[in-house]
Formats: sequence, structure tokens, C-alpha cells
Amino acid sequence: MQGEQINITLGTAGHIDHGKTALVKLLTGCDTDRLKEEKERGMSIELGFAPCKIADVEAGIVDVPGHEHFIKTMVAGATGIDAVILVIAADDGIMPQTREHLDILTLLGVRYGVVALTKIDRVDKEHIALVEEEIEELVRGTFLEGAAILPISNITGEGFDGFYEGLTRLVKSVVPKGTEGVFRLPVERSFSVKGFGTVVTGIAVAGAVKTGDEVVLLPQGMSGRVNSIQVYTRDGDAARAGQCAAINVRHWEHDLIGRGDVLAAPGYFAGEQWYVCRMRLLPKDTAALKNGARIKFHTGTSEVPATVYLFEGEKMMPGGYKIVQVRLDSAVVAGPTDKFIVRTLSPVTTIGGGMIVEAVERKLNRKTAGMMEDLRERAEAVVEDKRFVEYAVKTAEVLSTTGAEIARRCKVTDARLRAIIAELSSEGRIRALGAGLYIHNEVAEREKRRILAALAEFHARSPEAAGVGGEALGEELRVARAVFDGLLDELAKAGAITNAGGRLAVAGHSSQIKEADRGLVGKVEAAFRRRLFDPPSVEEAAVETGLAKGEAERGIRILAESGALVSVAPGMWFHREGIETARARIVAFIEKEGELQSVKFKYLIDTTRKYAIPLLDYFDKVGVTRRVANTRYLKGK
Repeated sequence: MQGEQINITLGTAGHIDHGKTALVKLLTGCDTDRLKEEKERGMSIELGFAPCKIADVEAGIVDVPGHEHFIKTMVAGATGIDAVILVIAADDGIMPQTREHLDILTLLGVRYGVVALTKIDRVDKEHIALVEEEIEELVRGTFLEGAAILPISNITGEGFDGFYEGLTRLVKSVVPKGTEGVFRLPVERSFSVKGFGTVVTGIAVAGAVKTGDEVVLLPQGMSGRVNSIQVYTRDGDAARAGQCAAINVRHWEHDLIGRGDVLAAPGYFAGEQWYVCRMRLLPKDTAALKNGARIKFHTGTSEVPATVYLFEGEKMMPGGYKIVQVRLDSAVVAGPTDKFIVRTLSPVTTIGGGMIVEAVERKLNRKTAGMMEDLRERAEAVVEDKRFVEYAVKTAEVLSTTGAEIARRCKVTDARLRAIIAELSSEGRIRALGAGLYIHNEVAEREKRRILAALAEFHARSPEAAGVGGEALGEELRVARAVFDGLLDELAKAGAITNAGGRLAVAGHSSQIKEADRGLVGKVEAAFRRRLFDPPSVEEAAVETGLAKGEAERGIRILAESGALVSVAPGMWFHREGIETARARIVAFIEKEGELQSVKFKYLIDTTRKYAIPLLDYFDKVGVTRRVANTRYLKGK
């Protein structure tokens, strides 16, 4: 009887010829050495996958090669595992790849495991005890400290019951990966099945996928639909994070797909070459890293040559822990919190690894003020999706961002994003700004203070002005229009500002014409009041008032800033009384007649075409009327 499938995958690790594949066969009945060359050479070259029934559940198991030449394959296999069986032969004891595999597993963040002490049939009990002491020393300070050491013989079966009991305890202690994330599966291999088409295999590292779902293969960008799924070699309707899965996408060409590619939900990921990372170097002499050093970068199932750039200093010492940026020679698909391994080019050895923080578009300048503080905050935020969403809103390039932009950046599903936004909103950390935008409360309050300060400065500079034009103020403050309008609406509702005729002012402000200007302003305003519908030009105003042209211009500017005069067209101002009177007559006429022919308007206000047409165009612009050919209708009717 088959056990219940759980989304947990175990992996083997250890030196070559220590019995990893034989142990898997003893445990599962599956020979994971599937290649002819593996059979002939008696060693694993490629990854092997097998279902593993433990007690009443069925998990997956990945068998990795132990030879130093296949470390890149071992890293690819270890990337998706939840727990490890570190295999050490009792006759050989601890060997070079034992240590390197343990380093790699630690750097990849594996947290659960046991040690299988194999080939106990070849040594006596005293030797076994001695090797167990060496193992305890080896794992001290690692995630395997205190882990069970389980002696077993793959040949005689001695110790199998104890090994199986230890493995059962291990599986029960593992917390399976959550499946609420965005589906992603680093490809281990691809092949074609007659009658079904292409199949890709690997361990899903996030989310879940169902039969019929749309998927995309990256970095190629090939779209497809899931035709069928197998999990642990059994047919199923879905595959979840942490499960060994085979995904059938019928129409793809399997020879275009290889290890290092990624199968993912569409719309979230892309191949990237620049990544900000949090890197740790192993505390060994060979691990020092210079700024600009060339390395091998392993993440997911990919291995790509890369260059490491340090943000601080010119050298990273063994045991060091820093935020760095990495440029990959070719695009790789990875997400925030993905683990990676760093190996030297020659001689090839593992020197460190860490966590990807986020992809970036280009090389960052390490001299940029405040950059390191931001990167440290970002590195802390990405480890938890709620914190990352808040960070993404808080640091949005144009102060606000949309739900779709947040989901793409933070790699969260729409359902999860809605829940996070609801939580952050209820906590008073972010808020909706209208037009589908979200803004962080701290950012919103900071920008509102900037708006009020700019208005106060304008009033001090131009006390005669009724206010400043909203468009001009938004451009001066360099705030995106949608954000600016939303903040103005909040300020107006709170009674902090007024908006009269498009002119913004601090609440309680009234225009104050300087005493020295009152005389000339009064003369100029009187000239415009006398000519409500055929207003004077600057020259005419100067003649009528007896003022010099410069003084007349200054009077017009002050009246325009105070709102008494309205600019209708370049060089043409109407007194506000004329504007309001003309508006009332247009509205009354159209409400009675249904429309207004342009030619009739001049008779309504007793003026000439020179003034009537610009005034009609002004009313179109401010939303009083709408024009159809030479006829006006009320806006919205």
C-alpha cells in the first residue's frame, strides 16, 4: 500500500564510494544509477531521484554524486532538499568531499539531517566508535551537531532497523515548505516520452502547480501549459514545493531545455545578470576574495561564471560576512532568499555562499550616499514577505506603487498580497492613494510636510498671490501627478489647504498686496472692471491708467497671482467678475436651448470675436463646456 505523499525531499551527501547509491537502493528498492556510464564505472555521475516510503508517508530522495569532479551536480541536487543523509563509510572515515559537502549543505541553509555510517561490516566495533567520535568533531558547530549517527551495512542489512527508525524521526521533525508562494522549479533535466512529449524534472522550490496551469520556461521565455504531472514517479494532479516532480509540457522541444533553466508561473521572474547578495566566506585560508574576483556561482540547478564586486573594502577575508553584488556571465533565474554557493575557478574549491537579496538592473555605485543602509534594510526585509512588501512600498521609485508591481517584485501571489496589504493597512503602515496606488504612511506624511512647507515659502515670497498653481508646485517638488493629486486631496479633506480655481494655499491664507503697490493695482483693476468682456492689453492698460508699461505689467501680474485676473490666452486676461458672469450666461443659455453656437456667444456678453473665441476655449479647458464642431454643450451632457 502506498503511503501518503508529503512535500519533503531528502538528499544524500558524502564522499565517492561511501555507499550513497547502495543505501538508497536498500531503502527504496530503486537503483538511481540510470546511465550506462554509471553502471560501467560503478559511480554516480548524475542526480538520481526515487520515492522513499518512511512509516506511513512517502517522501522523495535525491542521490547525488560524491566525486569532486561532480560537485556542481551535487549542488544542483542539494538545492531543493529539506533534510540530508550525510553518508560516511566506516572504513574510510571522513574524506575531502565529506567536508566539502557538509560546507555546501550548511551554506545552502539545510537545517535537518542524520549521519549514515555505512560499511560497518568491514570494521570492528572499536573502529566504529573511533569514527563516530571523528564525526561528532566534524559536525560540531554545524546544523548536524547533535544529529543521530546511524551505523548500517548496505551489504548485510545490519543496523537497518535502527537506521530506519532514525530516518522516521528525522522526517517527522522536518517542517515542509509552504506552498502559498509563486511556483518555481529549477530544472534538473528534460527528456521526451513518446506520445506525451517533453518532460522536465526537478524539485519545486516554491508554490504549487496543477494540471492545466500555464507555465513559462526561463530564461528562454517559452510559454506552455501543464499536460500531466508525476510526483515521486506516481501520476498526480499537482506538484508542491519540496516535491520531486516530473512536469509534462507537450509541445516544447526537450533538447532546448537543460539544467539551470527554470519552470515558473508566468509574470514574476526573468533571467537576470546582476544580483545583490549577502555572502559568507568559509573560515579557511583559501577563501579570501578580492574585489572583482572571478568565481563560479551556483544557485538553483545553475552554474555560471561570475564576478564579485565588494561594496566595502578591496578584500573579503576568510570567515567574512558582507553584502556584495555579483555579475553573472549569463542570465540566471533566481529570487529573493535563494541560496547560492561560490567556488573558485582554479583550483576548483568551495569557498563560500549565502543568500540572494534581489536582482538589480545594473552595477551599483558603492560611493552612493545611504546605499549601504538601504541594502542592509533590504536584506533584512526580504526574509519575510510582509516585511518585503512594506519595504517595496516604502522605497517605491516614484513614491507609490501598484499591486501588480509589488507582486512582481516581492514574488507573492495576488491572494497573499491582498492579505498582506490588509494587514499593513490596518496597522497604519501603508494606505491606498487612489488610482490603484499604494503609499507608505511615512512617505505620505513626509511628502505632505514638503507640500505645506513649499506653500508657506510661496506665501512668504508672494503674499499678494491667492495661491500657487498645482501643476507648477507638483513639478517643483518632483512628485508624480497621481501621487501629488492624492496627497492634495488628503490635505484638503483635513482642512490643511484650500484649492480655489486651481490655486493652492495654506488654509487661512489671504492675499496681501503690499502698501506700496496698492495704488497701481487699484488703477489696473479698475481698468479691467470697466472692460469686463473686452479687457485691455498691457499697452492699453498703461494708457488708461497713466502708468508706465512696466508698472502696468506689474499690476497685472499681482492681480493674476491674487486671482482677481484670469489668464484666458497668452497676453489676454479677464477680470474674475467677467469670467463668472460669462459662465453664468453660457450655462443658462445652454440649459434653456440645449446648445450654443459659437457665433452667438459674442452677443451674450456683448463683445467681439477677438475675445469671445478665446473665452469659449477657456471654458472648454476648465470643463464647463464641450465643443462639437462650432457648437458648445455643457460638459457631461
